[in-house]
Amino acid sequence: MLTDPSFPDRLRDSKPVIAAWCGLPDPSVPALLAREAFDAVAIDMQHGSMDFAATIQSIPLIAAAGKPALVRVPVGDFASASRFLDAGVSGVIAPMINTIEDARRFAAFMKFPPIGERSWGAYGAMSLSGLSPDDYFKKANGLTASFAMVETREALSILDDILGVSGVDGVFIGPADLSIALSGGKGVDPASAEVEKALDDVLRRVKAAGKFTGIYAPSGARAGELARKGFDLVCIGSDSSMLRAGAQASLGAARG
Repeated sequence: MLTDPSFPDRLRDSKPVIAAWCGLPDPSVPALLAREAFDAVAIDMQHGSMDFAATIQSIPLIAAAGKPALVRVPVGDFASASRFLDAGVSGVIAPMINTIEDARRFAAFMKFPPIGERSWGAYGAMSLSGLSPDDYFKKANGLTASFAMVETREALSILDDILGVSGVDGVFIGPADLSIALSGGKGVDPASAEVEKALDDVLRRVKAAGKFTGIYAPSGARAGELARKGFDLVCIGSDSSMLRAGAQASLGAARG
């Protein structure tokens, strides 16, 4: 159930939330990974191949495994964020939040009044939570988490202002895009010294603001490093890379 404990409560725990990252266009994939030992499952609609219908179908399948479902929406698609909340997701990640107006618009779609402007229609979420309409309305803003992605120099420069937006619960780092931005477009190196320095600075500032930190990790080993660094949410990606790694391991074992 969405409320036992809530996703924000899991993020507040001393143990980081480790999530699978899915982009293959089939709801059976996140449903399958939800049955593994991941703490949550995230669906990537920005760069993955999941469309709106497949994502909606995935949410109750993930919930059936007792796991929170997260969605990264396409750039600027804040209206879909509300629709995914209505369907029962526990968190939404919004990419390319580069202005205060971006952050405010995202928060407005994520939270009911008086914090935001989310409209009523959470029938899927009520079914998954078991709450009455009145109870859901009263508790909803605290049951889900909104993550504004910080992945550009512009976002870094206004990070404290983004964190000050009511309704933004935390930030999510895209290390690859951040590395491109910090290098001036010279290359992609998400584990560079410059990125590591930026991550430490973001962690310090976000924790001082009392909000959540999330990040993408390309491998389990890197996820472990980032979890030890202090991130609250670490997404391991992706389902396609896990499929390839499993295939390669099986073939290697078969061929000696």
